[in-house]
Parts: sequence; structure tokens; C-alpha cells
Amino acid sequence: MPAKKSEKPAKKPKNRPVKDSRRQKPAWQQKIARERIAILFKEAEKQAKAGNLDLSNRYVQLARKIGMRYQVKIAKPLKRKFCKYCYSYLYPGLTCSQRVKDKSIIIKCFSCKKIIRYPFGKTGPKREKQAK
Repeated sequence: MPAKKSEKPAKKPKNRPVKDSRRQKPAWQQKIARERIAILFKEAEKQAKAGNLDLSNRYVQLARKIGMRYQVKIAKPLKRKFCKYCYSYLYPGLTCSQRVKDKSIIIKCFSCKKIIRYPFGKTGPKREKQAK
């Protein structure tokens, strides 16, 4: 019996290695990436103190790029050292102003004029669970 014309023959699978784009990098590479990010933030602080704001902003850009490439989250203390809008390094008094008001730290970036608020205190669902 002849095959119908609408049916197509099954394709043979090609012997190519499958590249998984969601694969994580090895742990040793992620460890090195975290170390490099920390070093870049230390250097960014040194350059900001010396007055080289362009260089300190560049170090922040490099640290973010390393974090994205190696799928490493930037630590919370380091994350608060750059503006989340323009990614410039925040050094109090030089590139930003800091105020404490109503259980939050208010940071105003001088380069993009945006305001960033970080809450603090013992309120919130996580704190209540720890107290019990």
C-alpha cells in the first residue's frame, strides 16, 4: 500500500552536542567570580576616595558584568554601594547623600538624582518568625 503524500518520513536526529544555555558554571569559577567582584568593589572605593569617579563607576560595571556572566549574585552589602538606576558607585558625601528617616535609609544619587530607600528595623514577616 503506498504511503500518503501528506505523511513525511521521520527525520534522523543529528549527532550534535546539545548546548544548554541555562547550565550553571562550575563552583570553582563562581568562587573566583565572587572574589573578583569583592576586589573590584574595594578598588572602586579607593578610586572614589582619590576622586576618580569614572574609574570607580567602571569597576562597578565590570563587577556587575562578571556577576552576570558567571551567574553569581552580588552580596547585599556590595549591592547597596551602587545606584540601582544608573549603576554609579555610591560614596556618601561625594557621589550621594544619606539620610535616616522613619526606619529607612534614604540615599540620593547625585549623578541621576534618583532616591533609593532601604528599610531597616525589627518589623516585617521574617523578623516576627525569628522572634518566636
